[in-house]
Amino acid sequence: METVVLGGGCFWCTHAVFTLVRGVLAVESGYANGKGPQPTYEQVCQGDTGYAEVVRVQFDPAQVRLEALLEVFMAAHDPTQRNRQGHDVGTQYRSGIYCTSAAQEAQVRAWVQALQAQWPAGAPIVTEVEPLHNFWLAEDYHQDYFERQPHQRYCALVVQPKLAHVQALCAPHLRATG
Repeated sequence: METVVLGGGCFWCTHAVFTLVRGVLAVESGYANGKGPQPTYEQVCQGDTGYAEVVRVQFDPAQVRLEALLEVFMAAHDPTQRNRQGHDVGTQYRSGIYCTSAAQEAQVRAWVQALQAQWPAGAPIVTEVEPLHNFWLAEDYHQDYFERQPHQRYCALVVQPKLAHVQALCAPHLRATG
């Protein structure tokens, strides 16, 4: 089993996306790479903790390659937006890949660099790639949020369209549904 931590905007969206990916064993919403112990959602939203909203993704590399997870991640958010995703604005919504080993960090950096070379001119990828310094689980009510509240307004307007987009672009990497 391997772990990577991904920040791509609101963790409700990112969590919902990665529960669909074949080979993913667990997805947990949380906060990464900030200052201070055990941050709360309210503290993170104030914008002065340095934490990003993230998901910790545990996966079986025999079933899904890290590169496949990164492809899904890039399809699930806009890696060219700094400190925001859509209407969600703040440093906690930054795009980031937080690596759990030096080897993983080197692999991710090379992958992002290759992706940038293919990316449209004038749209630099601003996703930060850093070692994972710290991770704190988000409050219980954030875990599996979309799965528990699919009809909540934000879920209907933001999460569901994002899932449809990822399903259209990344079908080979997703679990069969139905």
